Amino acid sequence: MRIATHNVNSIRTRVDRVVDWLQRSNTDVLAMQEIKCKPEQFPYKQFEDAGYAITAHGLDQWNGVAFASRIAIEDVEIGFSGMPSFGKEGKPQVEEARAIAGTFNGVRLWSLYVPNGRTLEDPHYTYKLEWLDRLASNVAEWVEHEPDLPFALMGDFNIAPFEYDVWNIDDFAGATHVSEPERQAFEAFEQIGLRDVVRERIPTGYTYWDYQQLRFPRDEGMRIDFILGSEPFAERVSNAVIDRNERKGEAPSDHVPVVVDIAD
Repeated sequence: MRIATHNVNSIRTRVDRVVDWLQRSNTDVLAMQEIKCKPEQFPYKQFEDAGYAITAHGLDQWNGVAFASRIAIEDVEIGFSGMPSFGKEGKPQVEEARAIAGTFNGVRLWSLYVPNGRTLEDPHYTYKLEWLDRLASNVAEWVEHEPDLPFALMGDFNIAPFEYDVWNIDDFAGATHVSEPERQAFEAFEQIGLRDVVRERIPTGYTYWDYQQLRFPRDEGMRIDFILGSEPFAERVSNAVIDRNERKGEAPSDHVPVVVDIAD
């Protein structure tokens, strides 16, 4: 089974590219982030014509997560236990559309869009750390209670865990994505028992390049998209790809697909 994760940065803008890539790459299950639409606005027809069913969770023109799959999905779950809410000062707190799970042929997958954090002084940064902490608590329970379950956290983590995961660490002084609390939050998943199944096969390489300042032609990128698998999941991984070519061409997302093959 070939599974992938991709922050598509607006599925209605990039539906043709995404569907074309799904078919060319022979991907069975795609976890998407930043679909930026409500389920009723999702461009289902193009996916369905290509043989993929959609399971989507979106609340407005921001965030949003989904699966495109040609394998039946089971046990769909929206959000995770205790997932924090967020709202600007003076506005209601909202449980944003950042997490969805499904089981495919016995493999449990999560599509996750971790909060950005914005700046180290912004309330969104505190929200990000709380969100990650609560997710880690859930993961610890899953590992403890279902140790034989193959599952993976897939998505845009908005964290660069190591210095070489950004083009020049000096340019990130005092910024989010590389702060020690964020990196510790990421490391917590590995301490619980998850493995970065892509880095084991592809030690270096970026998954995101900003649209500004010719970042892609200069290869000034970041590695912030990951597939973190439980031990039963990791043991079944046979191959991994970071599809850098999908950042090329007309109107690409600023992220590229990250792919793994797992044995049945």
